[in-house]
Amino acid sequence: MNSLVKEVTIRKLRAEDADAISEIYSLITQTAANEDFKRVVREHARKEAHEAHFVTEFEGRVVGFIISYILPLGFGAEKSAYIATMGVHPKHMGKGIGRGMTGEIFKFYKSQGITRVYTSVRWDSTDILSFFKTMGFERSNFINLKKDLE
Repeated sequence: MNSLVKEVTIRKLRAEDADAISEIYSLITQTAANEDFKRVVREHARKEAHEAHFVTEFEGRVVGFIISYILPLGFGAEKSAYIATMGVHPKHMGKGIGRGMTGEIFKFYKSQGITRVYTSVRWDSTDILSFFKTMGFERSNFINLKKDLE
């Protein structure tokens, strides 16, 4: 894949990356990643080649991850891609790792004929919101809705 600097490599996600990704997720969210999270990561690693899931390695260790998938249709949306989750180990934030992985996502989906990528960000997550804005994301015409099931 692409290299940001000599020691940093972006490559496709593998099922065995689940533990390292879970550790990064836990450090960022300050909550333990459960077995369901690891299972989902492993499932994405086994998905078809038309979806993009990458990790960044530094000195042989996973220091970042990004998981995305294709949205074939939606309520008034054309075929597009969606970044479901991403993260960079706190010790490696601010070094271009997130930017590099997002760039790989953009190149991959553009080669698949996809012209639009979506993601969802909490309004109070100003750091990740700022990151996505620097990557060219803007507010879309969609609103996330939720329903709590009791």
